[in-house]
Amino acid sequence: MKILMINVVCGIRSTGRICTDLADALIKQGHEVKIAYGRESVPEKYSKYAVRIGTDFDVKIHALKARLSDSCGFGSRKVTEKFIEWVKEYNPDVIHLHNIHGYYINIEVLFDYLRTSGKKIIWTLHDCWTFTGHTAYCDFYECNKWKDGCGNCPGRNAYPKSIKDASRTNWEIKKKLFTGIPNLTLVTPSKWLADMAKESFLSDYPIEVIPNGIDTSAFKSRESNFREKYKLQSNKILIGVSTAWDEMKGLSDYYRLADQLGEEYKVVLVGLKPEQMGSLPANVLGIERTNSVEELVDIYSSADCLVNLSKCESFSLVNLEAQTCGTPVITYDTGGCRETVRENCGVVVPKGDLEAVVKAVRENRISKPVIIRDRAGMDKQYTTEQYLKLFA
Repeated sequence: MKILMINVVCGIRSTGRICTDLADALIKQGHEVKIAYGRESVPEKYSKYAVRIGTDFDVKIHALKARLSDSCGFGSRKVTEKFIEWVKEYNPDVIHLHNIHGYYINIEVLFDYLRTSGKKIIWTLHDCWTFTGHTAYCDFYECNKWKDGCGNCPGRNAYPKSIKDASRTNWEIKKKLFTGIPNLTLVTPSKWLADMAKESFLSDYPIEVIPNGIDTSAFKSRESNFREKYKLQSNKILIGVSTAWDEMKGLSDYYRLADQLGEEYKVVLVGLKPEQMGSLPANVLGIERTNSVEELVDIYSSADCLVNLSKCESFSLVNLEAQTCGTPVITYDTGGCRETVRENCGVVVPKGDLEAVVKAVRENRISKPVIIRDRAGMDKQYTTEQYLKLFA
């Protein structure tokens, strides 16, 4: 069986790693896999899967068009037409869509092909962009316009940032394009996102919930010199982990948390950009982004608690990673975050309620160790097995 996956990246970040994990498992079963992607570089070990859609220049032109006219997903027409010709020649049995936003593919060309392709189609939603007229993060803005038709989008100044607001028109075009596709099944990583999709114009499709998984053989508690390296032997360490830090990830809430807790605690933020490192408050320790699992495991294993103050999250792999390393979690009740916290492994507080976070910390509701007994919905092998059932 031939499987073609389409995603903005390949082998990096959460969605790119999900694709390559699936590809590895499918290859072991004797299938053939290609991953079409649009942006950034591909780790060498995954180059055998990778098929690039367009170039960096094409991405920049698409992004410029989106910035000027609120048309994310409507650029890259010629490169998408060329890509579809390749798809027809490759002739996959299954097409597995992931993130199709990111300024690299034209959704009109893509879905005109899918509608008449006769292929089995799986579409994994990782955020809300599919059923909104603009933003991928409608929950951050607590906006429900997408249920009946967008317009005057509150997220116009965030990704995909635009000078113009065409959210009403975009919503109408997406509804026309994305509905009525034969043999299409939707997948979401959380029940929360599935429930949103069921209230959108995608509601006629079957929807499966398959949680994103992690490598639990790699993420497990171990001895680490992290405390000694950063001279934190006398502190209680609260960490936040993200690949990008902004207000959607609750950045200012971490600063406020550090102020309220005092010198006994140290807030450590992992994944900062170099320019953010230079503007941190004195009571917050910053660590730049790392792709090293070993380094992340060292940090998780040394921390007293992972604090997740994200205000927009369809799921949360960092919550899973921390718990499998024996580190409890305090998380805002954001999106699918509640679904990632195992019994006796963490505390879920209302989104934005920093006082509840402070109270949970001070009441010592984060004492270690944490023992994870049920990894069935946490390990990436479980995730892979569920997808394989859909591909069959």
